[in-house]
Amino acid sequence: MTLQSLTFSELTTDLLYQILQLRMEVFVVEQACYYQDADGLDKHPETQHVILWDDNQIAAYARVLAPGTSYDNYSSIGRILNPMAYRGKGLGHKIVAGSIALCEKHWPDVDIKISAQAHLQAFYNSHGFVVATEIYLEDGIEHIGMIRGGNAQ
Repeated sequence: MTLQSLTFSELTTDLLYQILQLRMEVFVVEQACYYQDADGLDKHPETQHVILWDDNQIAAYARVLAPGTSYDNYSSIGRILNPMAYRGKGLGHKIVAGSIALCEKHWPDVDIKISAQAHLQAFYNSHGFVVATEIYLEDGIEHIGMIRGGNAQ
């Protein structure tokens, strides 16, 4: 398996279609969460689309956002997913670790903030994230704000 990161302008139309199809499959259909996925942040010049490839199949995906894009003083990781066929293989850990490394490479002096589904708190704790907010509803699903870095409490 190989990890790749691409900006929006580096994505082919076929790859963009695959990514959007997977995001809709997991977040909209599977989780029955109706929200505006195409939020404009995919096209930001500093956004990185992180893909874990299994030959020519997407085994995991995440979107890395620059400071000031989603949160004023933090970089961020979101839209993290594994297609159903790749679950239970530890690939979520690989895509998150790769995304953290990318944040640290591009913005080494900036902490990372995420809006995590609350039931995944222990998963993100294992990657150095700590709880920064109370539980809140986002698109009908319980979430919790978490931060990784020197300013995390």
